[in-house]
Amino acid sequence: MNGRPPPGGIEPPVRVRITPEESRLLAELILDHCGVLLGGDAGFLLERRLASRLDHLSLGSYLEYYHYLSYDLGGPAELLECIERVTTHETYLFREQFQLDAFQREILPVLLGRRGAGAPVVWSAGCSTGEEAYTIASLLTETARPGARVVGSDISVRGVRAAEAGIYGPSSFRTTPEDRRERYFEPLPGGQWRAIEPLRRMCTFVHLNLLDTARYGELGAIDTIFCRNVLMYLSSQARRRVVEGFYDALVPGGYLLLGHSESLISVPGRFDLVNLSNDLVYRKPG
Repeated sequence: MNGRPPPGGIEPPVRVRITPEESRLLAELILDHCGVLLGGDAGFLLERRLASRLDHLSLGSYLEYYHYLSYDLGGPAELLECIERVTTHETYLFREQFQLDAFQREILPVLLGRRGAGAPVVWSAGCSTGEEAYTIASLLTETARPGARVVGSDISVRGVRAAEAGIYGPSSFRTTPEDRRERYFEPLPGGQWRAIEPLRRMCTFVHLNLLDTARYGELGAIDTIFCRNVLMYLSSQARRRVVEGFYDALVPGGYLLLGHSESLISVPGRFDLVNLSNDLVYRKPG
């Protein structure tokens, strides 16, 4: 989750400059709310991404914006909009195919082979607009027994709504094999595709701040968690909190899959590191 432009991709001209103190206050507010640690260019990022919000709210400075977020009755809703604008949700279907193959060919058989094992439940944590969740659902359709479920969660309200719709353009299919696109998505006018109804039935999407670990239990017993390219944007304290929450949410023997550039080396914990044929994953003992 780094920066992304506001809807439409066009950033408005900046009419108000942010001061270092205003940048610090806003960055700390964002850190406290969702654990996202903004980099050294936080001031530039906040100024570019939030300029239109000052105009929308008729505020004259970023300090006024900070006070609005902190004390105004509209602050909680505006904080969601703020987070929406300073984090990114870049994703696509069938991303990191080597890891998806490891999940389908090596992890799923273990989960399904356990005594008394039911249909697996997979959590796509930080699912953005849902491409990862539908990817996992398609793999479960091919491999798992009926009743398998995918839960997708994201801090972005708009992302969750888009995931529920399951409608995607060409960019989302840039690494999707054509046969899978045609099997799991139906064409719509304008070059878009929608996840087929059976796939949408398998997926449930929820708005969830990963720092709210008390809510993880609402998702049920989880067999595997995909959390790819999310932890890398969190502070060390937030990472530890989220990873501990993941551990508690997983069933004994459950798996945690991270992005290819992420690891738990800097996060002391109780997970075992498992060396698969083409990937390293983490497993809760048991």
